[in-house]
Amino acid sequence: MIGFLRGRIMQKQPPGLTLDVQGVGYELEASMNTFYSLPETGEEIQILTHLIVREDAHLLFGFADEDERHVFRALIRVSGVGAKMALTILSGIEAGDFRQCIEAGDAERLTRLPGVGKKTAERLIVEMRDRLKDWQGASATGGGRVNRSLKAADPVNEALSALIALGYKPQEASRLVHAVAADDMDSETLIRAALRASVKK
Repeated sequence: MIGFLRGRIMQKQPPGLTLDVQGVGYELEASMNTFYSLPETGEEIQILTHLIVREDAHLLFGFADEDERHVFRALIRVSGVGAKMALTILSGIEAGDFRQCIEAGDAERLTRLPGVGKKTAERLIVEMRDRLKDWQGASATGGGRVNRSLKAADPVNEALSALIALGYKPQEASRLVHAVAADDMDSETLIRAALRASVKK
């Protein structure tokens, strides 16, 4: 198992990034919350990881802190929840807020995330309660949230691409982005606002 990687960011296109680790390029996928913490392309980071091995691919996922990785690992153990859905959930809601949602049994909020229907939301609440009840929120180890903006020549297109990659249908992604878009928004702010609008109460 690959626990973390330390290297230079070579490319960023939400939700994917390429990390140069001593001349080897590692392709990772990450939630939007992790993307918000990434520095600029060319800078060095250390990022926590989780490796999923399938017959047709080895998939590597990156996390800014241990809390997010913990929730991701718990999510992919739930029946019917794959890695892509887990990443989508963690893009629309932070790890701490997700725990509160599970404890409160707030299925309605979960169903506002793309790909999460009523039955899946109810299953998440039932199965995740026991898995998260002893979780107090681990301190970050090596992720280092930097809180630097994602740069893009066209923030709207960057946001649309990110939402579609996370599972939103193009029409829904366009509706969400244009509903919150403003002239002074960078791509990070736009993606964050669109995701919050999709899951707000």
